[in-house]
Amino acid sequence: MNIGFIGLVLAICLSAMGSASGIGVAAVSAVGSWKKCYGNGKPAPFMLVAFTGAPLTQTIYGFLLMNFISSALSGGADKLMCMFIGAFGGLAIGLSAFFQGKCSAAACDSLAETGKGTANYLIVIGVIETVALFTLVFSLLLLNSVAA
Repeated sequence: MNIGFIGLVLAICLSAMGSASGIGVAAVSAVGSWKKCYGNGKPAPFMLVAFTGAPLTQTIYGFLLMNFISSALSGGADKLMCMFIGAFGGLAIGLSAFFQGKCSAAACDSLAETGKGTANYLIVIGVIETVALFTLVFSLLLLNSVAA
């Protein structure tokens, strides 16, 4: 068995689990926010869909990390290191998605109540996204250094 393949699985699975959790948290908040809007006779902001979907991109980063690990393994990279890069990279990306979902949930609630601050909310959500991007880039650099 090639333990490096465990890194492939962990990279995509942990990233996707974080995305699913983050989206779930944001979606519950979006639905509740729309309910408040309808109950108060206010228009329901469609922007809440974007907030809800924000954590989905981390699944793409996990997929990319999985492919980078696969390429490194086929190039003769250390299998144990590939497993750990997949595990910890996937975990960091997944946590970024989860906390992005929590922030998106707060943004949903706030935008529905005040109708203001969309740009600020998107900026904060983007800052959290940056953690996942940095993790992907730094993991790629690590993979290049462990390749034979």
